[in-house]
Amino acid sequence: MNRTVFHVDMDAFFVSVEELFDPALKGKAVVVGGKSDERGVVSAASYEARKFGVHSALPLRTAYKLCPHAIFVPGHPERYREYSGRVFEILRRFSPLVEMASVDEAYLDMTGTERLHGPALRAADTLHETVKADTKLNCSIGIASSRLVAKIASDQAKPNGILRVLPGVEARFLAPLEVRKIPGVGKVMEKNLHALGIRRIADLAALDEDVLESRFGRWGLALAGKAHGLDAGGWFDAEIGERGDPKSISHEHTFNTDTKDAGQLEATLTHLAEKVGRRLREHGLHARTMQLKLRYSDFSTITRAHTFASPTQLDIDLVEQSRKLLHANWDSRRAIRLLGVQTSGFEHDQGQLDLMDGGRSERWRQALEAADRLRDRFGESAVALGSGMRGRYRERVQENPAALPGKEPRKK
Repeated sequence: MNRTVFHVDMDAFFVSVEELFDPALKGKAVVVGGKSDERGVVSAASYEARKFGVHSALPLRTAYKLCPHAIFVPGHPERYREYSGRVFEILRRFSPLVEMASVDEAYLDMTGTERLHGPALRAADTLHETVKADTKLNCSIGIASSRLVAKIASDQAKPNGILRVLPGVEARFLAPLEVRKIPGVGKVMEKNLHALGIRRIADLAALDEDVLESRFGRWGLALAGKAHGLDAGGWFDAEIGERGDPKSISHEHTFNTDTKDAGQLEATLTHLAEKVGRRLREHGLHARTMQLKLRYSDFSTITRAHTFASPTQLDIDLVEQSRKLLHANWDSRRAIRLLGVQTSGFEHDQGQLDLMDGGRSERWRQALEAADRLRDRFGESAVALGSGMRGRYRERVQENPAALPGKEPRKK
């Protein structure tokens, strides 16, 4: 039986959700992600704005220069999570094997569902119409025998289309496309491939995999497979619907104005640590290692790590150690542009309790679990540590927060 994979990608998702709440935005150049004079990047742009060269990940200030008449919207992450949840529930009606790759795209394993939903194209058409009817949002669907080809097919089908790549013609479909169409090939890799005379996927497929491996190591081997339409490496290691533990959990913040204010920096670290701790508890993980990321005005960046004696998921532990790392490594004569907190080295058990802390950790655990329950009910901003209030900032649309639809931790 041939494998059948759908890639469902919501069209201009953030912009489309904003248009539901403000119909006056329809047909206009709209940029979601922040104000035009802020630091940060574009999270989404309407098709009208894209005509002027505006695209996701572009700096907001650059977007304003390209399209000064655009309407800049900071965004509403809570709304996006709500509509993402609606889409996820629709997808689960079509297949039990759903993988939310992000808030606005998903993979479905539709293999063997013909008796329920009919042939692949009919099922995709029904899914397409159901999403539109239930959410008033458009999506594009790619159909193929692999996730990689399905994802590229949905991109080629945009906007609001369906494209199926039949089994056996994957390489022919990919051949004329530029190498940057391969997921994971960014600007640097594209430049490296161009230097070798590789501009189209056909050029990549023609190379011996030993050549690619010698140039790019394991990623070169993955590229060789991807050029032939295979789910080789990268995001495609696990099966669809198989939820593994994250390798790391992190949050970072870029200040609108570089700062030397120690109080502001400490408060921001507190807020970042809260967000990381929340997601650790959501996944039932304890971190052995915490890393501070610090970037100065000239973009020079340093990272410093701390290893805990016992793995932790408590905000207060992350706050204390991130502040210690900050003051031990920050040149206070220099303004800071960005701060980040990352955790890794995960374990499912807390490890041996510290009998000398007088029950401090247990009290914090109970308090934070209560706070998480309030956040689940009333939103992420419902509860916060007082020392982090000054450091709170508007949630960036492109962040990966807790409670994303379809991203629940795997059951132990």
